[in-house]
Amino acid sequence: MNIETLISQAAGQAVKALYGMEASEKMLQLQKTRSEFEGNLTLVVFPFVKAAKKSPEQTAQEIGQYLVDNCSAVEKFNVVKGFLNLSIGEGAWLQLLQAMDSDEHYGMKQADENAPLVMIEYSSPNTNKPLHLGHVRNNLLGWSLAQIMEANGNKVVKTNIVNDRGIHICKSMLAWLKYGNGETPESSGKKGDHLIGDYYVAFDKHYREEVKELVAQGMDEEKAKQEAPLIKEAHEMLVKWENNDPEVRALWEKMNNWVYAGFDETYKKMGVGFDKIYYESQTYLKGKAKVEEGLAKGLFERHEDNSVWADLTNEGLDQKLLLRSDGTSVYMTQDIGTAEMRFKDFPIDKMIYVVGNEQNYHFQVLSILLDRLGFKWGKELVHFSYGMVELPNGKMKSREGTVVDADDLMQLMVDDAYKTSMELGKFDDMTEEERREIARIVGMGALKYFILKVDARKNMLFNPEESIDFNGNTGPFIQYTYARIRSILRKAEAEGLKPACAAAQLAEKEVELIQKMSEFGAAVEQAGKDYSPSGIANYCYELTKVFNQFYHDFSILNEADEQKKAVRLMLAKNVAKIIKNGMSLLGIEVPERM
Repeated sequence: MNIETLISQAAGQAVKALYGMEASEKMLQLQKTRSEFEGNLTLVVFPFVKAAKKSPEQTAQEIGQYLVDNCSAVEKFNVVKGFLNLSIGEGAWLQLLQAMDSDEHYGMKQADENAPLVMIEYSSPNTNKPLHLGHVRNNLLGWSLAQIMEANGNKVVKTNIVNDRGIHICKSMLAWLKYGNGETPESSGKKGDHLIGDYYVAFDKHYREEVKELVAQGMDEEKAKQEAPLIKEAHEMLVKWENNDPEVRALWEKMNNWVYAGFDETYKKMGVGFDKIYYESQTYLKGKAKVEEGLAKGLFERHEDNSVWADLTNEGLDQKLLLRSDGTSVYMTQDIGTAEMRFKDFPIDKMIYVVGNEQNYHFQVLSILLDRLGFKWGKELVHFSYGMVELPNGKMKSREGTVVDADDLMQLMVDDAYKTSMELGKFDDMTEEERREIARIVGMGALKYFILKVDARKNMLFNPEESIDFNGNTGPFIQYTYARIRSILRKAEAEGLKPACAAAQLAEKEVELIQKMSEFGAAVEQAGKDYSPSGIANYCYELTKVFNQFYHDFSILNEADEQKKAVRLMLAKNVAKIIKNGMSLLGIEVPERM
């Protein structure tokens, strides 16, 4: 139990004993005492004044005295108007530090067999192009959210839905047939996803030329877009695919496998993965069947042109198309089919979709439809809606000339980390192999932290140069502090020194550090409630700052008093542990030395 909980419970007992009042948890919330006042924690007593029938000052005085007499953690108190400032005794802080040290996963909960199952969907790539900067934000948010939900005692299943069918896939396939000359990832030396992405771009280039030519011949532009030979061929290929044409299906399988091999490489570099991958090609027919089932139950309606619609006007929305007049499915239908498959595979209690904010309306509708169709989590599904990520103009244009490729971006970050570390002399006594590994950890840490420290709902500007900085609110600053602590602990071990909670007098900065560490559990819990990786990033930064202020003012290894030295080593050891655990919730590694 942390000190806040202990004192909050004691304050509840005080109010009951003194005024016969049952105080709610909300009434008993403590906050950190403001720096201009003496104390560690403050209780606002205004909610108890009516029951006490006394002034706020008298009420605070009585509760404070009760706590000093009955709660061993409270050493003394002072009253400022209706605010009761409590000073925690040294013994209580050392006890708390000892409790932290004995729990390897301090601040994080373990799932038990009755824990709710949370499924998180993220990534959702198309098999016609490689992953780009937008996917990087999506994957990092999804992975981090999964770690945070697990740390809050949930069972978690990480899933991906791959968009592996449709007209856009046929465009790449057709372009490869027409212009590829049998090129393969092996013959070209390109990753499979990059190779296929190049053919998607090639299709677009030739298609635009055809449209331009038809317009020059006097055709209306909209008609030209429909009549261009390439787009007609792509549609014909899609029909063949839907009719299981063996040649088209064989080509589709071959090219998709190239892409999957490329994706796997990118996911591995990014440090993300999935427990189960679903494919649209396997879910869209199930979605159609589910819609037909809903139609038979009167949940949906068929229009004269044979299309099927959901009437959502009672929910304040419009009508939503579920099946086109030719019977083909739309994205909504596919999402219903995927939900059906997932619900059969797993006993889902909560479903979280990590998808950009341009899809807000889609998920509002999906929630209503899944609820109508009887999915127990339909109404409560969570759309983890995030903003777009942009770059300073003109920087890092990818081979397509329009988007930033994920592989290029990650490589650039690792290269920059290597270059910066070399310039700062951080690699002087290392082997080349160790330099490369630390550059990877620091480069990827810089990228992940820069993206995850921003509130996910906001659009963000990603600046690679700002992210690799060993000072300020960056991944490398936190990683460097961790590596510095590990270095101190290694030296202490070599000198035969051991961390311990000895009976030493604690300085104010040491108390502040223990108090900041004790807030980790609350930060994890809040991040889980808010679905907010940025909450964890900001906590890690705050803890790192508090440690560095302490380290600036107090020596650890050169402290003459052996008991103080042992306590400071204990402080350092647990700061490192919490930084490591906190950063791991963001999918960020920390190096043992830098």
